[in-house]
Amino acid sequence: MTKGYVAFVLHAHLPYVRHPEQDNYLEERWLFEAISETYIPLIASFNLLLKENIDFRVTMSLTPPLLSMLTDPLLQERYIRYLEKLIELSDKEIERTKYQPEFHSLAVMYRNKYSQDLSTFRDQYSCNLVTAFKEIQETGKLEIIACAATHGYLPLMEVCPQSIRAQISVGVKSYERYLGCKPRGIWLPECGYIPAVEEALKEYGIEYIITESHGILYANPRPVFGTYLPIVSPNGIVAFGRDIESSRQVWSASEGYPGDFDYREFYRDIGFDLDYNYMKEYISSDGKPIHTGIKYYRISGKTDDKQPYNPDWAKSKAEIHAGNFMFNRENQIQYLHDKLGKPPIIVCPYDAELFGHWWYEGPYWLYSLFKKIHYDQQVFKLITLSEFIDAYPVMQVSTPCSSSWGHKGYNEVWLNPTNDWIYKHLHKSSERMVELANENTEAEGLTRDALNQAARELLLAQSSDWAFIIRSGTMVQYAEKRTKDHIGRFTRLYHDIKEKSIDEGWLRDIEYKDNIFPELDYKAYCST
Repeated sequence: MTKGYVAFVLHAHLPYVRHPEQDNYLEERWLFEAISETYIPLIASFNLLLKENIDFRVTMSLTPPLLSMLTDPLLQERYIRYLEKLIELSDKEIERTKYQPEFHSLAVMYRNKYSQDLSTFRDQYSCNLVTAFKEIQETGKLEIIACAATHGYLPLMEVCPQSIRAQISVGVKSYERYLGCKPRGIWLPECGYIPAVEEALKEYGIEYIITESHGILYANPRPVFGTYLPIVSPNGIVAFGRDIESSRQVWSASEGYPGDFDYREFYRDIGFDLDYNYMKEYISSDGKPIHTGIKYYRISGKTDDKQPYNPDWAKSKAEIHAGNFMFNRENQIQYLHDKLGKPPIIVCPYDAELFGHWWYEGPYWLYSLFKKIHYDQQVFKLITLSEFIDAYPVMQVSTPCSSSWGHKGYNEVWLNPTNDWIYKHLHKSSERMVELANENTEAEGLTRDALNQAARELLLAQSSDWAFIIRSGTMVQYAEKRTKDHIGRFTRLYHDIKEKSIDEGWLRDIEYKDNIFPELDYKAYCST
């Protein structure tokens, strides 16, 4: 008898980084690393489960910036070059380590991995991994959900409701363009919820969202079943809350599985360890060391004396941790079923990039876990969020609390003394975009192109990633530059449109550089 359900929700997102004006742009590696370390391994794990007839379920967001980058010919070509350089470096490493058996086998492992990545990407999927995710979705095992256009942090856009509406509408339409169907759910960027988002969600057919735990626990009225069953708002939006216990077992720095000593150490990379003259062709053009992806050490504990990585030990530990996670969910669901008198749902949302990029063994852990769930227990089933809504449509009516999954649970990560300067510019630009849209409802030709590009630049400036990066203190200069560049381009377009003096050459140049959302319609900002 099934006594409850577990829903895995993976949030796959990267900021829109595309720089045709320059080769070897360092930040483009964020995408390339995620493809090799997260997206291809996840696709491989899902396909292996399908091949083995393992019944599994995953809900996964693919954000519009990520969809756009995965289908961009320039970035696809650059990813192939990235892989070819890594294969070349791996070959050099095989030769360099031939008298170091503990590292030589790892060099061979990396050469084989990157060669297989190239075959998967170029030959199997014709450079388009969105095709792979679509194929898995069509099996019914994967449900892909939407996200806001550029991962804009919606709670801080309430001063201009049209910005919220534009983020939602462009995000939903982008999903439909790439995936060929309508989304039922949406990942609110950073799980940032305020009641004001619901009007746009309803308008574009969204049925459900995922919130941080306290978004449900402090809902009004208080939910009878806490986070263990969804609630539905008076507007008809279903809200699922993140489970605290299962999240801690994966995310916690002290208790989480990824910190186990046998797993691969992320921060020890040959890009930092080896001699400059040997590595100069594979690091940053300015000579600064970077992560190459070739890492030879395991975590080993809180010590600088790291020990060589052993893939067999790591796989064995991933299997043990998969069994532990399953055991804990069995006990949790058994207890909750007896207390609630009905089947609970344990919602487990994670950044997809945790699996593979930060936690190298993560995709194998998921594969092992889903296989164990299929064969070794009968207490619960995996389920997608849409399947749960269809099976259990009766819910308590309650309005979620304003919340996010950022530090301290509200807005502090994206609004603090390090980054608060950006909002006066974002709010003013939002007001101006609404003004332009209302004044030019029937624009054509060059003016229409300029209006669409103005909307594009505003959306890109609103990405929550820039404020997050500034707050975190990593790549701050790049995040500040991106914010200023997009606001600057928007401001020039605003004045050019108002003064009817559009510079077509300049417009075409920034259209080429910022080419996300080719079907964008500026009328998303109209206030009527």
